Order: sequence, then structure tokens, then C-alpha cells
Amino acid sequence: MDASLGKTSVIPSGARDLTTLADRPLPAIPGVLAEEPRAARDDKAQNRSETAAHLQLKRLALLWAQENGYPICALEVALPQCRYRADVAAYRPERNGNLGLTAVFECKQSTSDLRRNDCRSPEALARLETVYRRRQILEKHLRIHYPTLRTGDTLFPEWEAHDFDAIEHRGYRRANRELAALQRQLRDGRKFEKLARYACANLFFLVVPNDLLREPETPPAWGLLVEKAGVLALSRKPAWHDSSAAARLRLLQKVAAAGTRLLNRQHDLSPINPYPHASVEIASPMRKHSHALPHRPESLVR
Repeated sequence: MDASLGKTSVIPSGARDLTTLADRPLPAIPGVLAEEPRAARDDKAQNRSETAAHLQLKRLALLWAQENGYPICALEVALPQCRYRADVAAYRPERNGNLGLTAVFECKQSTSDLRRNDCRSPEALARLETVYRRRQILEKHLRIHYPTLRTGDTLFPEWEAHDFDAIEHRGYRRANRELAALQRQLRDGRKFEKLARYACANLFFLVVPNDLLREPETPPAWGLLVEKAGVLALSRKPAWHDSSAAARLRLLQKVAAAGTRLLNRQHDLSPINPYPHASVEIASPMRKHSHALPHRPESLVR
């Protein structure tokens, strides 16, 4: 009896080849998490040391930003033009009074935490197509070798469904898990890709502990800051993004709002908002400087 086939005691002719096909692993692709590990399925499983490590990375990113020309910073800032929140957001003012440049820092303490946000669409879509084709092949052979799987819920044989879960086929179940994980990643795991595409800021930095990520594995267009002995070192320069004046002004406002919320918490203040329409965009400053782009810091941009 083959344990992978559940209650079936006899393996039909050709089923051994099918099992071999199902057990053959797919090649790993950088930036694509084919099947979500158990540790990544439950964020609550992170222990206190991991939380402390993440807070330390955020602290170092905040310090690095100020030491490199970004005096206006805040933690946990909601980003404009998207639904994401940045670990650290920073702003560098211009001397001529124009809107300055903006930077976003994302801190990742573990491989699973990193991969959750680093799904790259072309590779993930190619992997999804491969796994989907494999599942179709498995279903085709399972229909032939296990005709008793028909559910009999329709009068037309060509539309008759099959209960493939009844035999608990190991390869088929694995293909379904991979498909679900890839679809989840394409839906929810493209934070790095989307932030760069939407140009929510001019520069994007990924902050990681030493040896967590090699430079070639860095998300496209992102810079890499590596923590070594309690200090951040720039391992790779980020690409420049022409973020609009409206987006830069909006991010500056959100940095200020995040800083104000932190002060309120520290001083135990709960102010009642006297300006119910304060979140409405202020049009005149954006129109005045909409043509001006900030000076590119060549020392930080590749």
C-alpha cells in the first residue's frame, strides 16, 4: 500500500510515473517564496529577541538618516499613494526653499520577514504558470488512473467534477499549496516592488542585519544598508525616483503627523481635532513648486 495514495491498496499502471512527477521539486527562484514556511504563516510566533532586533534596526536607520542629511524623520509613517506604512521615513529640505527630497527605510530582521514583501511579479508569474501546468498534468492522469473519483453531479461527462482530495495524493496537495502561496504573494507580498513603482519617495533603503542578504539579492531600485557591530554601512546605492511635488509634500506632512502622535503618546495627550478638514490637500504650495525637482544626491544614488 502506498501511503501517499491514502486508502488505495493497488497502484494502477502508470501511477508510479505520476508519483515520480509529483515528487520532483521545482527549482527555487530568487525573490519568489514558492510555499510559505510555517514560521511565516503566523507573525505572532516571533519571539522577543526578534522584536528587539527589529526595533534596533529602526533606531539605527533613524540615526543613519539624520547623519546623512535627513534631519526630519519619523517612525511608522503611512506612505502617500499606497496603503503601506514605512518603518522610517525621512526628509531632506532644500536651501532655496523648494521642496526637498524624501527617503523611505524598510527594516527586515529575518529571511521570512524579508520574503513576505519581496515577491517579484515576473518571476512569481512564471512560477505560478509552471505550478499550474503541473497541477493540470496531475489532474489529467488522476482522471485516467482513478475513474472512481468522479462525483456524478452532472448529466454531461465532459463537465463532471472529480474529488481529487479523496485519495490524499501528496504531489497534488503540494501543487495546491504552492498555487495558494504564490497567489497570496502576488496579491499581498509586493511591497518593495509597488513602493518603487508608485514613487512614494525619491530613495528607498532596505535595512538588514549582517549576512541576511547578499547585495545581488537586493530588490530592484532599492539601496542596501547592512548592520555591522551596531553601525549601518551602505552596501548598495539606491536608484533615483522622480517623486512628484505633491507626493513629497504629502510624505513630509505624514512625517510631521507621525512625530506629533509620538509626542502625544509620550506626554499622555489626547487632543480633540479642532480642524475636521485638516487632512485636505493644500493646493497652492504644490502648484507653486510643482515644476521643481530636488537636487539628486549623487553620493547616495547610483
